[in-house]
Amino acid sequence: MPAGTAAGDDSVPSRDIDSCSAEPCSVDPCTVNTPLEQPPHLSVSPVLFQKFQKLIYAETGIWLSSAKTALLCGRLFRRLRALEMTSLKSYYEFVSQPQQHEERSRMIDAITTNETRFFREPRQFDFLVQTVFPRWQSEAERGLRPRRLRIWSAGCSSGEEPYTLAMLLARHLPAEQGWDARILGTDISNRVLEKACKGIYSIAKAAELPKDLLHSFMLRGKAEREGEMKVKVEIQQMIDFRRLNLNQEPNLIEGPFDAIFCRNVLIYFDAESKQRVVTNLVRHLIANGLLFVGHAENLNSMTTELRSLESTIYTKAGS
Repeated sequence: MPAGTAAGDDSVPSRDIDSCSAEPCSVDPCTVNTPLEQPPHLSVSPVLFQKFQKLIYAETGIWLSSAKTALLCGRLFRRLRALEMTSLKSYYEFVSQPQQHEERSRMIDAITTNETRFFREPRQFDFLVQTVFPRWQSEAERGLRPRRLRIWSAGCSSGEEPYTLAMLLARHLPAEQGWDARILGTDISNRVLEKACKGIYSIAKAAELPKDLLHSFMLRGKAEREGEMKVKVEIQQMIDFRRLNLNQEPNLIEGPFDAIFCRNVLIYFDAESKQRVVTNLVRHLIANGLLFVGHAENLNSMTTELRSLESTIYTKAGS
């Protein structure tokens, strides 16, 4: 039976790694992709590429530049093979049919890039620990705020960002001190959400975590789980994962949020979609709530509702 110890610490008693799964997540099943080479004959005409551009934009707000023709061919080959199709023209005729909602979701899974890691852009997490958490703690002690925290990881990919947040909250603002902290993790890709729900990662990713958090909140796989680590169940239970399209207008009952992380997501939208997404994000922030974006994303000219605290960190103004 696969068992686990605290990652990086063989002295901790073994536990069944499969017994540590959180409650089931509401994620649609998706096709498991295996590495395949792009066949040399697969190509897309300029007219057909424009049709894919418009379809992807209508579904997500993401504009695929004309330089991405090779990416489109390479990423969609897996879907053609799964459906036993031989041309992108046939695939477009199929996926663009109004009733093919699920296949369009799989197409988006295939063409989106999901690069992430634990403690990505660590300066922002330092800001949380050194500035934000002490402020929240002080406000709670003075009765200026409840000990209720809601954080949204928008574009959470395979879960490393929300798990990083959950570990920090568990360490610095724990439930034992009366804090009720929950995190919403959303992404447009069912494929990465399925991975996020499982909370199982390569042991190589242990290098991304501080040792104290690694020992406290991760299990190391044994036997057939050798080479893997798994997030402990108490951390998994702090997070709800859900598929969500940021280009639409979400009505999130989990909000409003004390902080929203939407990092390295806005760069994929055109100006109109980006404005729409930012407006929706701000709408879900509490007064003085925080918005964290990626290092290549600047919101200073986009809305008067946000005030820059420092590069990539904004607070909701007018409160």
